[in-house]
Order: sequence, then structure tokens, then C-alpha cells
Amino acid sequence: MQEYIILFLILFFTVAFIGCLYLAKKAMVKTKNEPGKNIPFESGHLHKKPVWGRYHIHYYGYALLFLAFDMEMAYMYPWAVVYKKLGIAALLDMGVFLLILFLGLLYTWSQGGLRRQ
Repeated sequence: MQEYIILFLILFFTVAFIGCLYLAKKAMVKTKNEPGKNIPFESGHLHKKPVWGRYHIHYYGYALLFLAFDMEMAYMYPWAVVYKKLGIAALLDMGVFLLILFLGLLYTWSQGGLRRQ
């Protein structure tokens, strides 16, 4: 229970610190609302298409795939640290985890998610 109290205090002070920084910024800086300030531009020229036009929906699958394998690496490091201590059970757990990721990769490949447009 004491760990949760410490965690709650850290969370509370972090939020309070962020709030203080936000209020200090609001008090010290005056912003101007100028026309065209929030419009994206490219190489000194205004962009003709909206910002989201540059990010095609087909990149969504690549982003999910990258995220899955990135999380795999984040999971493998702590596994490698405790592997010797846990033995064969840790090896089986990692095998199941990698099998699930591999099946996801095969499914993505079978659906044409890895094909270049």
C-alpha cells in the first residue's frame, strides 16, 4: 500500500508541476492571433493540400506492424535478463509470444498489407 501512496504523490506533484509551468507560460507570454499562423507551409510556400493529405491511410498497417515489433524488443530485453533464473518456462512464454507475432505477420502478409502501393 505504501508503494501506491508514493506513486500517487509522484503523480500528484508531476501534475501540479505541469500546471505551474502552464500557468507561468500563460502569465509571461502574450500570443498574437495572426492570419496564416496556423497554416502549414512548405519551403516558404503555402501548401495547397490539407496536412492529412500527405499521410495516406495505407501507412496505417506499416505503423501497426512497426509498433508490434517495437514492443517485441521492449519485451525481449527484460525476458533476456531473467531467462537464466526462470529456465524453460521463460523460453516457452517467449516462444508463444513470438508465435503470436509471427502469425500476425503471416496474416498481414496474406491480406496484402506488406505490398507496396
